[in-house]
Amino acid sequence: MNDVTAFAAVGLTAVSWDDTLSRAGARAFRHALDYREPYCRMSENEVVLLMDAVLAMRLEKGTKALMLEAAKALTVDQALTAYAMASELMRSDGPYSAEERRRLDLLALMLSISQVEAERIDSVFELLHAPLVPALLVNGAP
Repeated sequence: MNDVTAFAAVGLTAVSWDDTLSRAGARAFRHALDYREPYCRMSENEVVLLMDAVLAMRLEKGTKALMLEAAKALTVDQALTAYAMASELMRSDGPYSAEERRRLDLLALMLSISQVEAERIDSVFELLHAPLVPALLVNGAP
């Protein structure tokens, strides 16, 4: 597996961790790739073929084996970026669920990212996706 496929595998797994790929998840994942080299230079057909290949590998090998293979293909910096993308994708639709948290912890382990580093990355997305209005005002309190 090359690094382009490996990075895409991490992202696709992040948006389909519960074995569903929602329209919103697919859109968020595509947006995560849109401005990133080399994906931004790929044609729509090339991206579709890449996603088809990653999905086929996931069906054939299973998610954990696919992630282990992907982790081996990524450099340290690529692994950090892939983890950050996965964390943002999981956080973008609301606070991390318990299962999302478990999956991110496992992904960090597979990518050889320390718990401290993973928590640092996750905290960025907590800030980026934090509510702009205090909870008291949202619930109607003064």
